[in-house]
Amino acid sequence: MDLLNTLVDKGLRRETPTRAEALAVLATTDDELLDVVAAAGKVRRHWFGRRVKLNYLVNLKSGLCPEDCSYCSQRLGSKADILKYTWLKPDEASRAAAAGLAGGAKRVCLVASGRGPTDRDVDRVSDTIKAIKEQNEDVEVCACLGLLSDGQAERLREAGADAYNHNLNTSESTYGEITTTHTYADRVDTVRKAHAAGLSACSGLIAGMGETDEDLVDVVFSLRELDPDSVPVNFLIPFEGTPLAKEWNLTPQRCLRILAMVRFVCPDVEVRIAGGREVHLRTMQPLALHLANSIFLGDYLTSEGQAGKADLEMIADAGFEVEGAGEVTLPEHRTGGGCGSHEGSGCGSHEGGGVCGTVSASASAPAASASASVDEPRPDLVAVRRRGAGTDLAPNA
Repeated sequence: MDLLNTLVDKGLRRETPTRAEALAVLATTDDELLDVVAAAGKVRRHWFGRRVKLNYLVNLKSGLCPEDCSYCSQRLGSKADILKYTWLKPDEASRAAAAGLAGGAKRVCLVASGRGPTDRDVDRVSDTIKAIKEQNEDVEVCACLGLLSDGQAERLREAGADAYNHNLNTSESTYGEITTTHTYADRVDTVRKAHAAGLSACSGLIAGMGETDEDLVDVVFSLRELDPDSVPVNFLIPFEGTPLAKEWNLTPQRCLRILAMVRFVCPDVEVRIAGGREVHLRTMQPLALHLANSIFLGDYLTSEGQAGKADLEMIADAGFEVEGAGEVTLPEHRTGGGCGSHEGSGCGSHEGGGVCGTVSASASAPAASASASVDEPRPDLVAVRRRGAGTDLAPNA
């Protein structure tokens, strides 16, 4: 396909595809799917080889969130039967993180439900970061605490945080249909605050909420403009007791096309398969490793994931290798002070919202949306987390 040859060439040059090209990836047929995976895999291997970065979630505070995000089992009014607990103590969080690190993770993601942290919350998380780093000096720590106020990102960095996660989740035009208690602009502002403080920004999306192909392309292009180092791609976990419990819109093939589109638009960025891969990719998970270079190990915030041992076996069986603690995830141009470095203000400066590489002119004619044959809903695959942080049971790592 001429389309795929063009996208590979652009990906190797860090050149942004047109919107029409991105939409065309989502509109490919099942007969073309392996060609799409192979093409995006060339871009993935060019920038990241066959390494897979492992990340581990620690849910510091679960449930009882005042925000009304429709996709979230911790939302205001959620009837999902999830674990609910207040802040873990630093030593408890450090022990939880140690389980993931022992399983091969090189980054620990510290997450807390809520609109955003108070200054006291930042103190708590800072103490937790220090406790983790005292035991594991080389570990990367990413905080995910909601909307940031002025000065909080700087305090987290001073405490030893390496990154901050705050996802855009969906397109700006449809954001108000998913959440009403804060705005899309609030989320963009927090990502920019993390950048400005010198933290590595992590921001991604959720697919499967009933969005169109155009919505998916919109949010990925918005992410490209924000230029995060890491883009997590979540696939909606339709929890019973949430407004989106009946949204079963994804097939494994659809998930692979979405991951391929993200890789073509963000060729040199850490693309991470996040929540919902076991529910929607299922036996196609190994193919997704040809598109993404990062996954979460073990369980998620409120749902159980694939066994950690099975994750490691899957990576090895697919011919990939776990990225070591001493290896640098990102290509040199994103870390060595060149284009894309957050140390300087050259090409890729986040004040101006620029991105690395040459940006192609956007095409105005959208490609037709693919007609996906959605599988029967599989609520049996949505398992509420009952182990690890906040429980007396051993974590899955």
